[in-house]
Amino acid sequence: MMRLALWLLGALLLGGIVHLATVLLLPSLASQDAYARVSAIAPVNAIIPVPPPTPENEVMPFMDPAFAISVCRYDLSRGSLKFSVPIGQAYTSVSFYTRGDVAYYAINDRAAGRRTIELDLMTAAQRADLPENEDITRADRPLPA
Repeated sequence: MMRLALWLLGALLLGGIVHLATVLLLPSLASQDAYARVSAIAPVNAIIPVPPPTPENEVMPFMDPAFAISVCRYDLSRGSLKFSVPIGQAYTSVSFYTRGDVAYYAINDRAAGRRTIELDLMTAAQRADLPENEDITRADRPLPA
């Protein structure tokens, strides 16, 4: 009886490990992740509105039809990007994600405190190339080529 209990415990433990590994690996193995779905509709470094979801066609799963969504696939290899998003009466939010769907920055209209959200998106190397003098304004900085 004890031998059977040990076999069942081992099988249960092995099954749990296999199921846990499968659940953790599936997102990285999926071919239709968020980036692939957005790649089908958005060119690089261009902001485009995402079509509203319908029962037959939705770009991203679980989209709320009450929200207007725009996306931009960005490539910082040729220079930094400057975003300026006007804030209206409706809720406004800007979020940045890595290729692996990890959010690394987000700001909304309440946190911005102005009528526009202005952001400069750049790599650490591009940031290091900026002048350190705080008296130099954004208009004085050279534009990327």
